[in-house]
This record gives sequence, structure tokens and C-alpha cells, in this order.
Amino acid sequence: MTLHACDIAWEAGGQPIVRGVTLRVPEGRLLGLVGPNGSGKSSLLRLLAGLRRGSDGAVLLDHRPMSAVPRREVARRLAFVEQQVSTEVVLTAREVVALGRTPHRGAWEAWSEADHAAVSAALARTGMADRADQLWSTLSGGERQRIQIARALAQEPRELLLDEPTNHLDIRHQLDLLKLLQSLDTSCIAALHDLNHAVAFCDEIAVVKDGTLVIQGRPADVMTVDLIRSVFEVAATVREDPENGRVRLDFLPD
Repeated sequence: MTLHACDIAWEAGGQPIVRGVTLRVPEGRLLGLVGPNGSGKSSLLRLLAGLRRGSDGAVLLDHRPMSAVPRREVARRLAFVEQQVSTEVVLTAREVVALGRTPHRGAWEAWSEADHAAVSAALARTGMADRADQLWSTLSGGERQRIQIARALAQEPRELLLDEPTNHLDIRHQLDLLKLLQSLDTSCIAALHDLNHAVAFCDEIAVVKDGTLVIQGRPADVMTVDLIRSVFEVAATVREDPENGRVRLDFLPD
């Protein structure tokens, strides 16, 4: 594994938000992070990305504390996509995606063919090539989300962290994005709201509640009727496809 949280904790205003979480991101796989609203998913992702320093524990990158890894090295290999980003700067979609190449270039270094190729490939993979020359300010919320994901892909990261990446996307683009994440040869962790998306696309699922890790493992092992009721406080049935081992959840009225 390349990214690993060891007993990390964080508090705000004297209140614990993340409580002693130990979690591994499987190398080259997609890990879904699920939990009720307010369970600490976003805070945990920011700790894993090195954007917030914990009050206890450590985040390891290739078995090294991230705090000891040069920031430029972290920036080159780890990308983070927030829920929503706004900017008043006048940029085209392509220029926003090109920001993903910044960690790989010197201050006065000219653009290379590799830079251009990475940006074009990222736009194509997110279905945004036809919006490349459009101003960021004129894009819809869903288009902006896809451009932010393209920016992260242009960075060519080894670790990719995404905070509710399907927000603002219609169902077709939600599924396209999850298929894309599933296909990447990258260690990905994505906070997701839709539990059926998580079990359908993720290699592993980590469930959090009240800032603690409840369980991490294969979707079929993690998503049980009892866990769904105790963590999400809803009733559900769980069906497993014998051909692929994937599970399907059906939620029931109380």
C-alpha cells in the first residue's frame, strides 16, 4: 500500500472530529469512503491529503510520515478533488486543467509535449474536450466538477482522493466517472453518498461514523443488513450476484 493512516485524530474547537482512524488505501484500487452526514469523511480525506495536520497519529506515504516527505514530491504524486471549487480568475476549462501540471514544471520551464498530452488526455477521459476553450465561469456545476477531475488526472497522480465527486453530476456522468475511477491504475479513495454506487464500483469500502472507522473490507463482507441499520439507521436487504460477487442494496421503509 502507498497511503496509510495510522491512528490519526483531529479536533476543531475542542471537539473531536476524527478519532483514532487506521485505514489503508489499497494500491491501484478504488476505496469507497461512506458514512452518514457529519461522520468526518471530508475531514479524514483532508488529513490523508496532507491538507490538514492531525492532532495525533500519522499519515504514511510509502511507509514514510507524510510530514517528512518534501511538499513538491507530495504535490507531484497526490491529487485531491474537493466537493466544489470556485474562482474569480478568468480561465478557460483547458487552463484550469493545465494547473494540474504545475507540480511537474519549474518556474520558468516551457511547456512540453508531455504536458500538452496529459492535459488533452484528461479532457478527453472526462468527456470535456469539446468544452476546453469555454470560460470556467460559464460552465455548469457538473461541468466544473468534471474539469476539476480532469485537472487531477492531468497531474498524473499515484494517489487520487475525491470528496463526493459525483455531486452535481447527472446519472450518466456519475456512472461514467465511477467507471473511469475503477479503470485507473491509481490508488483512489472517494467519499460517496450512494451506497449502491459504492458496492457496484469500489474494490473496498471503509465505513465511518462519528469520526471513527467502523469497518473496512470487500463490499460483500462490509455491507450487511446489521451494519446498514446500525450505521445509517435504515432497513435494507442485501443481494449478492453469484457471478461477480457484487452486492445490491434495497432500502425498505420502516
